[in-house]
Amino acid sequence: MTALVLPDIRWFPSWAATVEDFGDEFLHGAGAWNLAHPLEPTEECCEEFIAVLAECSTADPAVQVVAGSGRVASTYFWITAGDGGPDDEVIGFLNLRHELNDWLLQEGGHIGYSVRPARRRRGHATRALALGVHRAGELGIERVLVTCDTGNVASAGTIEAGGGVFEDERNDKRRYWIPAPI
Repeated sequence: MTALVLPDIRWFPSWAATVEDFGDEFLHGAGAWNLAHPLEPTEECCEEFIAVLAECSTADPAVQVVAGSGRVASTYFWITAGDGGPDDEVIGFLNLRHELNDWLLQEGGHIGYSVRPARRRRGHATRALALGVHRAGELGIERVLVTCDTGNVASAGTIEAGGGVFEDERNDKRRYWIPAPI
């Protein structure tokens, strides 16, 4: 089982373990770029990070993003290994962007996600992507763009397993479209 949950301090221990497990690897979908410093697996950093994501994240597509910021309305989720209940474990991150700007259309896509190395190859990425596509459909997005690095065979497989139809490669990114249930 896999769930998408909104960031919350109650999952701090597993969030910290996830951040540590990623090491120097980029945390796709986490939103770490919204912080002025690198993520650290401390409770203080987790609380700060949750507050920053709350300011950046919105489930309401009518919320306006500051013009010229280069950002679009989006929702940040944490991927959990179970049903999202209080005893669940954070194992990754997913960012659902409500629209595409020029950069997202070329390289970033609607959804960015990552699963911690210790929990990969168990179907979590495939299930999290499906949940993200479903959420996109709830926002009225009919086709979801998902991208991955050209050399990331595992991510390409995840996207293809999720119904992704390959369109092309641009700037070392493979671009796929997935129809969303509306």
